Amino acid sequence: MNSFTELQISAYTKERLLAARFLIPTPVQAAAIPQALAGKDVLATAQTGTGKTLAFLIPIIEHLLQHKSPGIAGLVLVPTRELAMQVVEQYNALRGKLLSPAALVVGGLSEGQQLTAIRKGARLVVATPGRLEDFLNRRLFTFSGLHILVLDEADRMLDMGFLPAIRRIAKVLPQKRQTMCFSATLETSVAHLVNDYMKNPVRLAFGSILKPAENIRVQAFEVATDRKQEVLQRLLARETGLCLVFTRTKRGTERVTRNLTRDGFAAAMIHGDRSQAQRTAALTGFQQGRYRVLVATDLASRGIHVKDIAHVINYDLPEVAENFIHRVGRTGRAGERGVASTLFVREQRSELIQLERTLGIKMERMSADVGKSVMHTRKEKVYTAASSLSRMARLPGEILQAQMVEVV
Repeated sequence: MNSFTELQISAYTKERLLAARFLIPTPVQAAAIPQALAGKDVLATAQTGTGKTLAFLIPIIEHLLQHKSPGIAGLVLVPTRELAMQVVEQYNALRGKLLSPAALVVGGLSEGQQLTAIRKGARLVVATPGRLEDFLNRRLFTFSGLHILVLDEADRMLDMGFLPAIRRIAKVLPQKRQTMCFSATLETSVAHLVNDYMKNPVRLAFGSILKPAENIRVQAFEVATDRKQEVLQRLLARETGLCLVFTRTKRGTERVTRNLTRDGFAAAMIHGDRSQAQRTAALTGFQQGRYRVLVATDLASRGIHVKDIAHVINYDLPEVAENFIHRVGRTGRAGERGVASTLFVREQRSELIQLERTLGIKMERMSADVGKSVMHTRKEKVYTAASSLSRMARLPGEILQAQMVEVV
């Protein structure tokens, strides 16, 4: 599929996509949207940044346009407030005047405003499991007319302990519905969830979900501990676009941001102890370009969907290999090129090598003067996609796309 105009969707939706400058679908969108429009359950696993949000929003919008009965027809469950807010923002940008605004149901924001949106006729609810379950327990509204359920970032929701809440929510939803599940990985727990709540899903898997996208250049800098901030600032000074910096701890996030601000960088931060208002202000400022640098813990590795992030910098190594993929996936989105740099100290050499082995990648080693490469890696062909897919449970209707990736 070369254009959204080739989709069997309404002229209205095509106009809205054109107005939002969505012209060419990503591979995930091209494969998932026709299946979803046909009413099939869809299970899609793909790398972060491949356009999964639009892959489920377009079928939802088409359903709402074709079925005008009142009541909530669509429910999207996501792991974090930030992601929920961005899904709602994307939907509201596409819906136009024919559809009512989506209702946001998350913790940390005004309960009254969220309920008011539902009572005013919202037909799509985007929610985090905890707050939604609270509303359902209090019988504030029902999903008796629900037609579509979407589990977005399903693996992340399970990592955060939302499985019991998801199961309790599913019990009160109509049995006859369409279910779509989008995930960056498909571990055993996600497979069980799929088996319990999906009916003969069409399985779509794209490339390796355990390695960065091929359009992202990954590089690593060995630095002395007392030079990390200096090297970080030299990398930022060389970059003209938006930069996202990841640290392991809340205290580290605050220290790095404070030092950057002191030295003249327009920087903001996000971590778990920041209030929702502070997190929203930081993310909005970053999106609008008022802050060129955003410093965050892994809380943000899946919750930030900002276009045109040019450079992701791992100031600290992630605690687990999977977090590396989600961090790096914030750049190079929708086929654009991106750069991901990782800083490590001498004592972390073995940790970095183990990270590379786990992911089947080789980072280009760079000198700490942020200049020329100091190590050339040999060419080797690695079947990373096939090896990672072999770890997944095979399901009915499965379509697997595994490609040999050349690592240089």
